[in-house]
Amino acid sequence: MAFSTHEHPHLPNLYGATAAPPPTPSTQPNPLSTSAAADTLSRLLHRLPPTLSLPTRLSSPTTPMCAPLISLSDLSSALLKNLRSSSSQPGFLQLTNHTIPSQLALSAESDSLSLFNLSRDQKSQYFPRNWPLGFDAADDDDDDDDVTESFCVDTSCSTESTELALTHLREFTRAMEKLGLEVVEKLSCAVGFENPFRDDPTRFCSLMWISEGSPGNDKPDMSSRFYPYVVGLQYQIRCQKYSVLADSGWVSVLPDIDSVMVTFGDIAQVWSNGKLKKVRGRPVANMGDGNNSRCISMSLLVTLPADSTVSPLLPRAVVGGNEDDEVNKDEREIDDSTRKREERLFNSFAFEDYAWRVYHERLHLKDPLDRYRV
Repeated sequence: MAFSTHEHPHLPNLYGATAAPPPTPSTQPNPLSTSAAADTLSRLLHRLPPTLSLPTRLSSPTTPMCAPLISLSDLSSALLKNLRSSSSQPGFLQLTNHTIPSQLALSAESDSLSLFNLSRDQKSQYFPRNWPLGFDAADDDDDDDDVTESFCVDTSCSTESTELALTHLREFTRAMEKLGLEVVEKLSCAVGFENPFRDDPTRFCSLMWISEGSPGNDKPDMSSRFYPYVVGLQYQIRCQKYSVLADSGWVSVLPDIDSVMVTFGDIAQVWSNGKLKKVRGRPVANMGDGNNSRCISMSLLVTLPADSTVSPLLPRAVVGGNEDDEVNKDEREIDDSTRKREERLFNSFAFEDYAWRVYHERLHLKDPLDRYRV
């Protein structure tokens, strides 16, 4: 819009030649200086929600932290001890003495690399979108080859192409799912809730999320998709850092080679009624420090069917048990009053609605679970 070049007409003198000018704000009494107004303001501040906080600063992780290194056989007792001290429970850990062969992980990575060598049309054709499954780019309308791309497949790793066997990726996905279900069982023993997957395989589903990071980029990829899950697993094939969005903000993690990094998701936090800290979304692999090699991330998410309802699974009472069972012994040491009755910290909600919202909004600043807190 063009601005007029004409001079503005002079405003008439509404006060006369000798009239005093209108009072300025500095000469007026301050309405907030009275004690009554101050009391009103104080009451208003006290009525603000206690959870009101500033957004998490999305600064790049710096020095990698060391995630707790736990053997699979000791997972239940180690988790139970960590739960007693919130400072020692960051929402993720390294798992050793697992059953995943390193050669299988390498072969699955080769299968995954072949997917990213396909053309954009082949990716969309072989892996059609069926949310959340299929091929996804950060911006489908962008022809830039550098946009973030990912594949989401189920345990069968099914594809519309007869040329893509993906045998090793399928075997790796199913082995990781088996390990993930074992982690959930150990988790339920440590926290004290009934494992809903134990006797009903229809209560869970698994997704393998495959993405390729930008070579030489040591910053979190803000375009990565979020999807709710119970536990997430990533095999550490080589020396490679991850950026993890914990409740405290972004942190950098460098797991040991051949370990499996386990992250607790938002569903695990609700199930544990807030006892477990969580990781928002999947850990993001990055290859900074001048490393220009291709960076493939394979994340197995143990999650829920779309028609599920999410609610806290309050701790069950421990009755009897083998005195020599270390897990039961540790469980009996938990305060009995907590097991008798525990107040819910989350309201129940529909999983599909929640998953759709966090997937498309990709909330990084605000915790998506805040709206369901009691």
